Amino acid sequence: MGLTRQYLRYAAGPVFGVIASPKANVAFVTLRGGERARYAAVGACEQVFVWDLRTAEKVLVLEGKKHAVTCLRPSPDGVHLAVGYEDGSIRVFSLRSGDSHVSFNGHKSAVSVIRYDDLGARLVSGSRDTDVIVWDVINECGLYRLRGHKDDVTQALFLNKKNLLVTSSKDSFVKWWDLDTQHCFKTMVGHRSEVWGMVLLNQENRLLTGSADSELRAWDISYLEEVDEGPNETPEEVRTYPAHSKQTGLRPWRTGVYGRAFISLFLQRILGCKKVGSVLREGRDRVVSLTTDPRSNIIVCHGLDATLEIFSVIPEEEVQKKMEQRLNKARKKARCTRAEGGTGEVKRKLSDEIQRLTSIKASFKIRSLDCLLSPQGEMKMVLLLQNNTVETYTLKTKEDNPVPNKTSHLTLGGHRTDVRTLAFSSDNIALLSASAETAKVWNRATLQVVRTMECEYALCSLFVPGDRQIIIGTKSGKLQIFDLASGSLLETIDAHQGATWAVCLSPDQRGIVTGGADKTVKFWDFELIKDKKLGPNKRLTAKHTRTLQLDEDVLCVRYSPDQRLLAVSLLDCTVKIFYTDTLKFFLSLYGHKFPVLCLDISHDSTLIATGSADRNVKVWGLDFGDCHRSMFAHDDSVMFLQFVPKTHLFFTAGKDRKIKQWDADKFEHIQTLEGHHGEVWCVAVSPNGDYVASSAHDKSLRLWQRSREPIILDEEKEMEREAEFEETLANGDEPVVPGEARGEAELAGRKTVETVKAAERIMEALELYREESRKLQEHKAACEEAGKELPSPKMSPILVACGSISLEVSLLVLPFSYVPDLLTLFSTHLQQGLEVELVCRCLFYLLRIHFGRITSNQMLLSVIDDLRTHTITKVREIRDLLGFNSAGLQFLQRETESRENMMFFTAAADTFKEKKKKKKRKRERAVLTVT
Repeated sequence: MGLTRQYLRYAAGPVFGVIASPKANVAFVTLRGGERARYAAVGACEQVFVWDLRTAEKVLVLEGKKHAVTCLRPSPDGVHLAVGYEDGSIRVFSLRSGDSHVSFNGHKSAVSVIRYDDLGARLVSGSRDTDVIVWDVINECGLYRLRGHKDDVTQALFLNKKNLLVTSSKDSFVKWWDLDTQHCFKTMVGHRSEVWGMVLLNQENRLLTGSADSELRAWDISYLEEVDEGPNETPEEVRTYPAHSKQTGLRPWRTGVYGRAFISLFLQRILGCKKVGSVLREGRDRVVSLTTDPRSNIIVCHGLDATLEIFSVIPEEEVQKKMEQRLNKARKKARCTRAEGGTGEVKRKLSDEIQRLTSIKASFKIRSLDCLLSPQGEMKMVLLLQNNTVETYTLKTKEDNPVPNKTSHLTLGGHRTDVRTLAFSSDNIALLSASAETAKVWNRATLQVVRTMECEYALCSLFVPGDRQIIIGTKSGKLQIFDLASGSLLETIDAHQGATWAVCLSPDQRGIVTGGADKTVKFWDFELIKDKKLGPNKRLTAKHTRTLQLDEDVLCVRYSPDQRLLAVSLLDCTVKIFYTDTLKFFLSLYGHKFPVLCLDISHDSTLIATGSADRNVKVWGLDFGDCHRSMFAHDDSVMFLQFVPKTHLFFTAGKDRKIKQWDADKFEHIQTLEGHHGEVWCVAVSPNGDYVASSAHDKSLRLWQRSREPIILDEEKEMEREAEFEETLANGDEPVVPGEARGEAELAGRKTVETVKAAERIMEALELYREESRKLQEHKAACEEAGKELPSPKMSPILVACGSISLEVSLLVLPFSYVPDLLTLFSTHLQQGLEVELVCRCLFYLLRIHFGRITSNQMLLSVIDDLRTHTITKVREIRDLLGFNSAGLQFLQRETESRENMMFFTAAADTFKEKKKKKKRKRERAVLTVT
């Protein structure tokens, strides 16, 4: 296949201009063993940025794939960071190396919440697909999927001392799950609207929930051991449950209707939840974030506005002192009123335990926050705002009237609002970006901000010849001229009575032309005038020379490179062509169903391409105005169009988040540049055509660089078809375990393209195993007939390569015809003691999903019997080995303690917790009511 024309691929370059995406939350992290409150991790489109809050520098970038980050959660030891993505996947990164070696795929939509348990061994995730999944981080597998919610899951919390899980959702329910049986045993229905957040207080004895109103509802949690019951009212079977296999996710028993009813009956006796009051917030809107410091001493929440409310949890000792004072006052009052029949009564209120501390007014609406409390009482908070900004505050909580102090403000590396216009300098070195509040000039090589200038709402921009000044057209109809050397505003010109939608430099570089919403096209010439502020030096200005009056609003204006024609797109869906010198009408291009939002003319002034809100791109000839071809370009409005200099290739950008390259001669789609997670507003092509810059609604700026890799269109089309097929395959029906009804607990995994490919590799490996086994039998028979010694068999290199794949990820989609050979291989591996844990896990999984067909197959009885024998033997050997190692470590620990006359930190911590529990039980027995 010959190459008639060589197209070069534009490769994705760096992402800049985004400080923090509002889709994800912000979290304090520990980096290189430093202070935790110094570094903060935020989502930045598909990447994760770790910022040094003191120096305002980006110190670590965790690279993602193509989906946006939606949730972050650091591990309890601070070594790892779990990241949830928009496609439902979860990746666990190491903060030391920045690499990801663990990934989970179980959700169908964006991950909304991630939470570790205290040990960091388990991970729970909730998603917009209403499912809750518990993952085993150590074994890198899913344990089970919990179904029950009817809307997005908003929060999930572990109750580690009881092995329970509590989840909240937008369906207004809070559900309690027993992780031993994977069963929902309690549903709280005390909320009138969505539950957006919740936290645990008082050592997991109190639950605080935030809903769509101004109340924070408090619920007291009572456990079975704290309930005063008779000796025969609490059987031992209710307290304990049979152990289950966390590796396979098997439930200890299969429960029918009566079994589930029995579980619900006695599980509800384990835990009780009673509402004890409400804490009123200042905000009247819904709760967006509700969090506490790691010790649950401070409660922080905020709504949809910029106000952050801080509450303090009063220690139990101080509450007891206040209650004793009230009791004394009540006793005195009761003595005075006893003759009249009066009584004194004191009740413990929620306001005695949770008190408002202060409020913080941020500079913009708050999206997320995280906080830390030092032992000295100083709280550090990091706030992620909706306008691409990160702020940090400190607050001394032990003061009577604490005043918050803003310590840092990350704003330099990005715009506060969407970038609506981009422009390259003539030397391809500088890049101009302008938004509703500022204009920034970037160094293309280093991606650092060179100048930041305050401006009005920018709609269009360009560099003045010489690259020393820039001109910006604003929404208010003005032209603003800035000097790049000083970063100052030179002049503001009232150009139009409406918005200035377009500005174009004349080919002779002596002036510009602008088009506005006042139905006029105006021509301007550059001049140098004296300014009293500059002394003898002159400054640049633009002098109005001519005006072209039209019947509709002007949306876009372009000169032809030979400066003979002027193309103007109007609100009536047409494009008018005028002669530049006389402003006489030449052509009218009509055919679009919606207004033309962008257009450009080729370098030889022979072709004009137009992009419209009707999602089509049309290529016209400028000689007669005939339409050469109409192409369906994007799935939404076409926002930008520009030719590559000195070629007939052009780029288009649309609201469908894609940038596409086209050939205007052959009318072919060349390539698609994907990466943005929002509507693409504008694109700029460098004068040499080597770079393409783009901006979108996700606040990010992206740079694409032309490489030397050629593009073959047939291969590109084939790759697009394969990607569509893989997406369809991944979004198909989920596999179901035969004979198992759909219930609350299901399999945690999800069918993806990787699992299907892994299943195909397993089948290929088993086919090779069959072939090699047949060859070995034939060779053995031939050697016996010839009386020769059987040589050592050589394994196929392909079989050796396939033997290294993971067998567990795709066993569910593996056909049953391959299962007998797989069981035989498992028996061989167990007999040799190879990968005992992995083989046992896969064996139990196969027995679960194919239980009926395996037990009914008489040919597999001997294989199953061998598996039973080898499995028990090898697992006992591993258990004995682990027990021996554990005993040896304990012996070394005792030797070290006796030699150094000290206790290990863990033992000391356990002793301290036991003393604290005893003190708490004594305080709870105190009587708080006096009559």
